[in-house]
Amino acid sequence: MNVLNKITYLRTQKGWSEYQLSEYSGLTQSTISSWYRKNMSPSIASLEKICNAFGITLSQFFLDDSDSCIPVNKIQQELLDTVSKLNKEQTLKLIEFIKCL
Repeated sequence: MNVLNKITYLRTQKGWSEYQLSEYSGLTQSTISSWYRKNMSPSIASLEKICNAFGITLSQFFLDDSDSCIPVNKIQQELLDTVSKLNKEQTLKLIEFIKCL
């Protein structure tokens, strides 16, 4: 996987410029543009900031294109973490409850 191509793909899906990505991620625009000029991948710490800006996890970032990649925000991630601790019966009841909302 080409990390820079994936960042470009996600950025264009959002309609963001490099400047907007820098604003949302907290990285400088010069840092982001230097990755492209030097054809180098960002550090894991920088990539985490990029993923946070896109509302995805590092795992989602590295999913194969054939896999499903649905961005998850922090509240949704908290819900998923909580649901993962439920037993099967509790999970099914929660799903029924959510469908009634």
